[in-house]
Amino acid sequence: MGNPFHYLNIHKNPKLYNQNYKNDLRVSMQLSVWVMKIIGTWPSRNSWIETLWQRALNIICYALLALLLIPTLIFIVLEINDSYIRLKISSAISFFFMSVMKYCALLLHENNIRKCLDWIKQDWRSVRYAEERKIMLENASFGRRLVAICNFFMYGGVFFYWVVVPLSRPKIVEENSNLTYRMLVFPVPKVIVDVRRSPVNEIFYFIQLSAASIGSTITIASCSLAALFAMHACGQLQVLMSWLNNLVDGREGVNDTTDERLAEIIQLHIRIVNFILVTKTLLQEISLIEIVGCTLNICFLGYYCMTEWDFKQPVNGLTYLTLLLSLTFNIFIFCYIGELLKEQITKVRESSYMIDWYRLPKKKSLAIILIMSMSNATSKLTAGNIIELSISSFGDVIKSSLTYLNLLRTFTI
Repeated sequence: MGNPFHYLNIHKNPKLYNQNYKNDLRVSMQLSVWVMKIIGTWPSRNSWIETLWQRALNIICYALLALLLIPTLIFIVLEINDSYIRLKISSAISFFFMSVMKYCALLLHENNIRKCLDWIKQDWRSVRYAEERKIMLENASFGRRLVAICNFFMYGGVFFYWVVVPLSRPKIVEENSNLTYRMLVFPVPKVIVDVRRSPVNEIFYFIQLSAASIGSTITIASCSLAALFAMHACGQLQVLMSWLNNLVDGREGVNDTTDERLAEIIQLHIRIVNFILVTKTLLQEISLIEIVGCTLNICFLGYYCMTEWDFKQPVNGLTYLTLLLSLTFNIFIFCYIGELLKEQITKVRESSYMIDWYRLPKKKSLAIILIMSMSNATSKLTAGNIIELSISSFGDVIKSSLTYLNLLRTFTI
């Protein structure tokens, strides 16, 4: 990979560095920091206290997810006879299996996350011109908006499914045993504990609500990382294009040579390519889990919207609709940022050709050919090296979900 900060060596005047980079960095990363610190996936900085706290959070998250998944699986095996209820609960817990796999992927790629974050920090620190800073801020703000919308949908789904729906149901009264209780969202088998009694019922409800919040936060963390890294790469590619546009004549008021500008462009381009490669490695498992899992979940949620919609009591239908929108938007984020990155890579190649390269000395103009070739070879974001993340892929996911939905209706209705 080489030294990621090598291209800074050509800067001769440290006063040209971005003096407000910490504020700019905060704008870029703040939402991602908040979300990832909650679940202990934000890389620690060589402090044993931070590392210990992070590992404690990891154990708590795994424990909460296990306390939701294991009792529910036992209940499905031992106590459910109705096929529709079995399908409904099984499809619901699939989201948490996805969360566990994504959580493992985030923890396994901690070094790659730290490496990308260091790259981003140094990129903000090394901004030299107002034009570059404006480009990077625009891309960072767009990434923040994507993360904010993802937060709204995911936590909105948690609120409806785990708070509104349970509280809207009447309490169950068993006269023979003199018990009054609320049904849990995910059932717990009697061989483990009798959740009809208080305070066991309230304790398990709190555990399940906490696990649901953790599962949604893991999904948001995955989307926020994808948006943060991909939009930063898009911003850097736009900065590269601004350097290409000023390669021949230079910038007004800046005294540098063509050789210095060309060296800056080549080293910046190599740095961006390396950053995209690390981002691709980091996101390929997470995006594959998201696309495959959400394709099936969209199918199931669409089915439940049709079978359980009641205009007199629309709470269940609205809940499934909210969850459907949130999962659809998650896939859209991955596919859309992949499309944006692919578009920026193409624009770099076009910008390389459209500049007045014929005015450069013959040997120097050959470097433009290399930039164009590297742009053609630059890796695009994929889901597990199988599915390219693009708007076309998003359309294929929706069509696949609708196909599975039709099959499900055919076999169950």
